Amino acid sequence: VQLQASGGGLVQPGGSLRLSCAVLKFVLDDYTIAWFRQAPGKERERVSCSTLVAGGETYYSNSVKGRFTLSRDSAQHTAYLQMNGLKPEDTAVYYCAAIPRYYHCSEFSEDKATWGRGTLVTVSS
Repeated sequence: VQLQASGGGLVQPGGSLRLSCAVLKFVLDDYTIAWFRQAPGKERERVSCSTLVAGGETYYSNSVKGRFTLSRDSAQHTAYLQMNGLKPEDTAVYYCAAIPRYYHCSEFSEDKATWGRGTLVTVSS
């Protein structure tokens, strides 16, 4: 599988951005999808994960819960991360990653995942 992430940019605090993660040549619904971010000098953080196991669930880190929404468009084979109410501390390179759908988000192994190229999100006035 190949992933193509896009949609980053510069936005003012309180603004919104939507990141896209296109699954190339494969079927989106065959994968558990997660979004990660890494800010300068900090460890990589998983911000959201979508699994289709057991009817499907989506998880969010406490740092983004209520502001970010992960969605899937199966027809377009694309996952999205809608980011609202952006804060300067959301500034980071954002990555999407995928593992086969039989893995639940709780079993998401970064070592086993396929990663897209990062897209930079900068929140600044």
